[in-house]
Amino acid sequence: MNVRSILSMTSIRCESRVTSKKHALDVLSQLLAEAAHGPSQGEVMSGLVGRERLGSTGLGQSIAVPHTRLPGITSKVAALLKLEEPVDFGSPDGQPVDLLFGLLVPENSAETDSREIDVLVNKLRDPELHRELRASSDPKELYSLFSGL
Repeated sequence: MNVRSILSMTSIRCESRVTSKKHALDVLSQLLAEAAHGPSQGEVMSGLVGRERLGSTGLGQSIAVPHTRLPGITSKVAALLKLEEPVDFGSPDGQPVDLLFGLLVPENSAETDSREIDVLVNKLRDPELHRELRASSDPKELYSLFSGL
């Protein structure tokens, strides 16, 4: 998956005032709704919360990939939220999350989309990438790091 095709620099935010998982999902849903140019923030939030009810999207290593399928969008859209202070996300390793990579996928997306997302998730597990992402608070630099995925 070419991350550059689904993530724009305006969909990256470094946030210092997020205090909970719900608050993080709210900020992320705003970024995703703006990037998708269609669904409301409420629709995106509802989708993300619904997905979280099925099980945490925390991957471990303080990273989460909140995602949902939405009707009315025609292509995948992503956003990155970097938190100054990590929040509990119910991750399998028990570590709070400070890096959230949000993803919206069209409701009727193909199986190839699921495989591409799996590849992306595996790339997000790279400890070197974690170090580089945590070392920067500059959206341009964060975009550059992600666009190489």
